[in-house]
Amino acid sequence: MQTLAVTETITTIAEAEKRFGLTRSESQDFFTEWHDQLPEINSNDRTNLEILWNRYIYHRSSGHLLESTVMLLLVSPLLTVAGLYDPPFRIKAEESVQITVADSEETLQGRIDVLVLKDRLWIIVLESKKTMLSVWSALPQTLAYLMASPNTDLPTFGMFTNGDDIVFVKLDNQQYAMSRVFAPLTTQSELESACSVLRRIAETLI
Repeated sequence: MQTLAVTETITTIAEAEKRFGLTRSESQDFFTEWHDQLPEINSNDRTNLEILWNRYIYHRSSGHLLESTVMLLLVSPLLTVAGLYDPPFRIKAEESVQITVADSEETLQGRIDVLVLKDRLWIIVLESKKTMLSVWSALPQTLAYLMASPNTDLPTFGMFTNGDDIVFVKLDNQQYAMSRVFAPLTTQSELESACSVLRRIAETLI
């Protein structure tokens, strides 16, 4: 049995599709959670997100941020405002996930900066040395980790980010689709929109 690191082996979308038998859905009805019936952001949430955004912009203005700093300054506070640290959600942090490819002698395993909520929502911070690396570089890894979910009969979701950009992905019955890119670095409203999407996805997990 050959063991390979996910972060080194699943490096392209084409490879993730081939190894796991995935196809990208083009249906507008497949991933409605990122744009349809989004929860409103109230004034208290908006104030908290403004503080979060200003803090991130302040530190980001000094240069690119390491992934651990992105988790501290952006991701964790965003999950707090979205209510994903509270019941009924439980967090598993930095899990090592082993992925077995069907009809193969390979076992793919590896670690990534990740938080897992209810085994169906994966929050992934791009494994790179700096935020300058494109957020899309994390999509192949995200798909690989979603395939490791124990709830393969239910839709699973991911949020992957390098801090400057946030993208959501949905996987269901070996089909996947992505949201548009949310860019908190540009405006606070982008961060508010990402928070609404997180809450909308969370509603499907309860």
